[in-house]
Amino acid sequence: MNSTPILAMSFLLFSTSVSANIYSALCPLGCPEVREGNNLVFTHIYALSNNPETKFADWSAYEVNVLNFGPGPGRDWMENKLIPDEDKLEEKDYVGAYGALDMERGHMTPLAAFAGSDYWWETNYISNIVPQHKVLNGGAWEDLEEAIRHSVEYKKPVYVVTGSLYEKPMTDMPKADEDHQIPSGFYKLVYDIDGNGAAFVMEQDIVKGTKYCETAVSVATLNERVGYQLPAVKESSAMKGRMGC
Repeated sequence: MNSTPILAMSFLLFSTSVSANIYSALCPLGCPEVREGNNLVFTHIYALSNNPETKFADWSAYEVNVLNFGPGPGRDWMENKLIPDEDKLEEKDYVGAYGALDMERGHMTPLAAFAGSDYWWETNYISNIVPQHKVLNGGAWEDLEEAIRHSVEYKKPVYVVTGSLYEKPMTDMPKADEDHQIPSGFYKLVYDIDGNGAAFVMEQDIVKGTKYCETAVSVATLNERVGYQLPAVKESSAMKGRMGC
């Protein structure tokens, strides 16, 4: 496993062929498993497993804490230079995706959860972006992220793993000049420091008006669907209640 040699840097990237137990304040019960060949990236505010084959993140992991909340700072798309160019898409690859596919630029680690952080701009790395259908991105997905923010209090943060699912074929973005695979759906695993959690899965073709609580699945079901190891989280009705479900 190779890593950036300057440990004083706030960003680290690992190209890994072996999955190890990786612990971080961003995923205190252990980060999700990293697929063979993926790039594991740590920024100041999230960890992310970049998949060179799909060109998108398999997952991102982060803490939702009231100390990072603030007014919306806007979007200023940029690249994380640590990830090799051939392993990721660029901003221009998204051109025409909305008109042709109704796909918007969705954040894996959400901007709104870090709007008050000095490092909010890291959420706007294209490597943290995925194509999300406009009905999903502006509907139940957005509502769930808002519910997660509302669930936290001072000294009572939650931890989230947001991930991509590839369970059925999707149409490529028309202007992208790299091979890529658009996720057919996404998940969020929300948990506290004691491992009490709740899981949600949403498809790209979600019906408009779907309530986010309707997309809840068991933690066991999510573990089966992702195909890699997630943090050791146990099903919790209390955590669902914190989410408003």
